[in-house]
Formats: sequence, structure tokens, C-alpha cells
Amino acid sequence: MIEISTSSTTTTLVVAGDLDLAEREQFPEVTARVVGLRRQLLVIDMCRVTFMDSTGAAFLISLADAGRRRGGATVLRGTADRDLFVLEICGALDLFRIDADHRCESDGAEVREPHQAPAPA
Repeated sequence: MIEISTSSTTTTLVVAGDLDLAEREQFPEVTARVVGLRRQLLVIDMCRVTFMDSTGAAFLISLADAGRRRGGATVLRGTADRDLFVLEICGALDLFRIDADHRCESDGAEVREPHQAPAPA
């Protein structure tokens, strides 16, 4: 499930469940809606993503690339290390800003541990 919300400068996508081949039918519609909103900042909340494959990564990459072409930025928050690894293997991690300070909230649903920034030395 993907929910879209907006403010005057930001579009936020909240993704829950799997972001994979089985969900690909909704990706073009979501992409068109996000691009049509033309906000400078896209925040993708990954706190409730249970699995992401290369199809899901391609979807995120297409969103980030569309934003970058308009001069915008894409932020990933609540992203698990394994999902960051998929984006890194795809050679696309540099398309995203990573919100390492975000802490996912639990509402009784399973919530993954987000990427943890290394502690300062």
C-alpha cells in the first residue's frame, strides 16, 4: 500500500508491505501522481516496508530521477540496511538523501529498524 500526502513544498509517500514485482501495477499511477504534484521535496517513508526487490528499487529510482530532473530532492526515511544495499547494488544510492535521524513509530504493526548512521569517532 502506498499513501500520498502533500504540503506546499513536500510530497510524502508512506509505503507499507512489500515493494516488489507483485505490486508493480500501481507504480505507474503513483509515479504520475507524484510527478504531477511538482513538489521540490519527495519524502519516502519506508518504516513499514516488509520487503523490497529490484522492481521496487526501480520504482524508487524512477521517482528520484524525475525529481532530480526538476531540480528537486528525494529523501528516504526509515529505510532498512538491506533496502539501502539493493539501491547501492543498483548504483542509485546517490540519487537519495538518507534521513538517518528518523525513528519509526510502532502502532502495533511490525516496524523494521531503520538504517543507523555510524557513531561519530
